[in-house]
Amino acid sequence: MMTAARSADSGLASPGELDRYPYAEAPAVDRVGAPAWDGADPELGRVGRRAAGSRGRGLHGQLVQQLGQMIVSGDLGADRPLVPEEIGQRFEVSRTVVRESLRVLEAKGLVSARPNVGTRVRPVSDWNLLDPDIIEWRAFGPQRDDQRRELSELRWTIEPLAARLAAGHGREDVQQRLTDMVEIMGHAMAQGDALTFSRADSEFHSLLIQVASNRMLEHLSGIVSAALQVSGGPVTGCERPNETSLAHHGRICEALATGDGPAAEAAMRQLLTLHPEVERVVPAPREH
Repeated sequence: MMTAARSADSGLASPGELDRYPYAEAPAVDRVGAPAWDGADPELGRVGRRAAGSRGRGLHGQLVQQLGQMIVSGDLGADRPLVPEEIGQRFEVSRTVVRESLRVLEAKGLVSARPNVGTRVRPVSDWNLLDPDIIEWRAFGPQRDDQRRELSELRWTIEPLAARLAAGHGREDVQQRLTDMVEIMGHAMAQGDALTFSRADSEFHSLLIQVASNRMLEHLSGIVSAALQVSGGPVTGCERPNETSLAHHGRICEALATGDGPAAEAAMRQLLTLHPEVERVVPAPREH
C-alpha cells in the first residue's frame, strides 16, 4: 500500500494525505419498474458512459490521482519542479510507478518533462481542461466555481444545437428510448429517487446528442456528460427534479417526434435555464 511520508518542507504530501480526497461510490438502488433499463441497444447512451482513462486502483492510479489533485488544487504550483526520486521516496513507490504516473500527467498537460530541466508543473493555460480526471479534480478544489460556470456555459452551447439537429434525424428506436427515459424520470420523481432520475436524465441527454448525427458534438458531449456527474454544476431543470423539468423533457420529445427543430431547441434552452436563487451543493468526491 502506498504511504505518504514526507519532511515538513517537501510540499508533496503529509502523513495520511493520500486519502485526502475520498471518493464514495453511489449506493445501488432498485430501478423503477417503468420502461426497462436493461436490454436496450448497447450503442444507445454510450456517450455518457465513457470512463475516465487513467482511474486505476493500483499504485499507479493512486499516484496519478494524488499528484493530479495536488497540482489542480494549487498545492503544487506552476513551474514547481517534480523530482522523480523524491516522489518515489515520499510515496514509497518504485521508479517505474513514478515514471508512468508522470507520463499520464504530462499527457493531460499538467506537467512537462524536458532534458536538462526535468519535470515541472505547467500553468493552467496548458492543462487539458476537457480531460475527465482534470474536470473531476477541479470540481472538488478551489476552482470549483469556475468549473461549474464553464461546464454550464459549454452545455448551454452544445445541447440546444443538438436538440435542433436531432429533430431532423428521427429514429424510431431512439425516439422511444427518449420517451422511456422521461417516463422513468417521472416514476423516480414520484418515489423521491433522485439517483434514478439523474441516471435517466443523463441517458436522455446522451441519446439526444447522439441522434443529432454530429460526431464532433457527440465527442464533446461525452466529456461534458461524464463531467456533469461529478461537477456539482449550477442548478438547472435537470438537476432539480420537479414537474416543470419533467414537462420540458416531454416537450423536447414532442418536438423531436414532429421534426420541429426550433421548438426542440427552445425547450432545451428552457430546461437549461439556471436558477441562481437555489444553492447547489458540490457532492462529496468519489472513492477510486
